[in-house]
Amino acid sequence: MKGNVDAMNIIQLGLTLSDCNGKLPDLGTNCRYIWEFNFRDFDIERGDHHSADAIEFLKQQGIDFLQNKENGIYSSDFGWLMERMVLHNMSRLTWVTFHGSYDFGYLMKILTRKDLPMDIGRFMGEVKKKFGERVYDVKHLIKRCQGLYGGLEKVAYLLQVGRVAGKSHHAGSDSLLTLQTFMRLKAVHFGSFLNNKDHCSPSLDQFGGVLHGLELEAH
Repeated sequence: MKGNVDAMNIIQLGLTLSDCNGKLPDLGTNCRYIWEFNFRDFDIERGDHHSADAIEFLKQQGIDFLQNKENGIYSSDFGWLMERMVLHNMSRLTWVTFHGSYDFGYLMKILTRKDLPMDIGRFMGEVKKKFGERVYDVKHLIKRCQGLYGGLEKVAYLLQVGRVAGKSHHAGSDSLLTLQTFMRLKAVHFGSFLNNKDHCSPSLDQFGGVLHGLELEAH
């Protein structure tokens, strides 16, 4: 993961904001909002170390690389704005991802403006400093849940959660589906959100601060 993140540039980032009940902001309108950022750092003409098959797949999903290059945001500008607008509150938030090592890898690269640490322990320590302990990876959580497996689409399907906006492999749509899948997972398998008093089901606070694929080294 470190080698890939250090060598490549981020293409998209999706963010879905909600309250503790999963309600999305309406900004004073009758709509609900999620955010998708397209970055201009990624240059399809340069290759950026992605395979031709991966690029073709994303094109088929509707990713417009040339449009991103012309009108997207620079990751350095995004990082600068994120630091000044939300960084001081990051550790107070709950962060939810699905198989999120790359997500947080790119975020850390953007925010620190340097290559990732050489070992997993240091990387997870930096993630904790920036984002706090309430970082939940749904791919890690489902290991404790009988009958749940697979990627985001499969887990959402098994939990009877449908995609209500956008297409798969678009960061904004995937972020919304991740949140809604997490909320359903929490309700079905984990009882109350934190400090669970029901001893028949585990509490989520046991699984915070761990990203799928980095579990053993993180502990």
